[in-house]
Formats: sequence, structure tokens, C-alpha cells
Amino acid sequence: MTTRPGDGKRVALFATCASDVMFPQTPKAVVTLLERLGCTVVFPREQTCCGQPFANTGYFEESVPVVRNYVQTFEPYDYIVGPSGSCVGAVRHQHEMLAENAGDHGLARDAAAVARRTYDISEFLVDVLGVVDVGAYFPHKVTYHPTCHSIRVAHVGDKPMRLLQAVKGITILPLEDAERCCGFGGTFAMKNPDVSTAMAGDKARHVMDTGAEYLVAGDNLCLLNISGVTNRQKGGVRPIHLAEVLAGTEADREGETL
Repeated sequence: MTTRPGDGKRVALFATCASDVMFPQTPKAVVTLLERLGCTVVFPREQTCCGQPFANTGYFEESVPVVRNYVQTFEPYDYIVGPSGSCVGAVRHQHEMLAENAGDHGLARDAAAVARRTYDISEFLVDVLGVVDVGAYFPHKVTYHPTCHSIRVAHVGDKPMRLLQAVKGITILPLEDAERCCGFGGTFAMKNPDVSTAMAGDKARHVMDTGAEYLVAGDNLCLLNISGVTNRQKGGVRPIHLAEVLAGTEADREGETL
């Protein structure tokens, strides 16, 4: 019997609220990918939002019940994996702080422990499973946007690009000012709409200039923000989450129109 890198690993899927509600194909892709690699994936139904919108807007006290729910929901699992550097970053960098701010030192301790077991999908594949080539096939021209929170908060580094480079059939086109923010920033886009719109316009222009068929990123809301501009300008670049690229194999995509 062939040994797979995920054999024996039980993973809790942290779907994230945005993906669960608006982009369900992404958490489904995470499950497909992890199961193909041998992991047993479970979906804890008690999970809700990571609390980042509350915390980023200054509602620290209101964030605490969300933190407590996250800890209680995911504490039983050795591995918690999500398709969002932003949400994973929030769990790691906000949960313990929010609990300490509320004076709940026990919750802070538990939040820190659970946060250490929370991974972005790219980190889990490379750092835990030790794989870069996941058997993916995607015969298209793509460009990659490294989202702000994935590189600056979750610190996933070059792992998403290493995974993309191992995909069979793919052509990766360089993106000018790749690490510049797309302008979304959650509540930033609502509080500073003019600045956000200008930033999104710059990012969309660079994306369209690549000539790519697809824009790949590890956060769906960043993809939503950029594609909102490219769609209005009829740029012809389709957004797709990294996990969805990695989940497809050559057998899966035979006869498929993407």
C-alpha cells in the first residue's frame, strides 16, 4: 500500500465565514486536497467567525465570545487548517490579546495553544505534510497576488508560490508590485472608500497587464475586491483560490471547461 503524507493525520477544517457563505467551493477544495493526500478531515459545526471584523473595528469586548467559541470548537484537534491567511493570522495574533484584554488569562492561555495548531492551507501542506507537489494539474496562465495578511501577519512566505510552481501545466506570469495591498483590508474599504478604490484600481491594472487567464490568491475577499474592478473593466481575468488550483488533477480536469 502506498503511504501518503497525510496518513494518520486528523484535520479540522476551519472554513472561515466568508468562504462558507460566499465561496463554498474553496473549503470543499481544501477537503478534496487534504483527503487526496491521506488526511482525515472533519468539519466542526460549532465554528463561527474568527472575530477579526470586531477586533479590527475596536470592539474588543464583543470579540471575546467569538474567541471563546473558536477555542472550545477547535481545542480537541491537533491540526486546524483554513483557506485564509487573514483569518489564520487573526487567530494567531488577536485571540490571545483579546482574551488578555478582557482579563481572562485562562482563555488567553488556551487561545495561544489552539492558535499554534492553526495553519493556512499552504503552511500545512509544506511545513506539516512536507509536500510541494500535490499532484495538481492546471493548464492555464496565472498570476499570483500574495495577500497582505498572508505575508505580513500569517507569514506564509513563499509557500503558495512553491506550491503553484509544482502544478503541472501551469504558466505563472509575474505581477508588478505584487506585494502591494489590493485596498480591501476589511473595514478599511468601508472607512476609506476613495483610497481603497484607488488601490484596487492599481492592483487590477497590474493584474490585467500580465495577460493571465486567472488571478490566484490565498484569500477570497482580496480576490473579490480585485475582480470587482477587473470585471467592470472587462479585463477577462478570472479569480481563483489557491486551494482550488491545487485540488484539481489531470483526471479531474479532462473535458472540464474552466
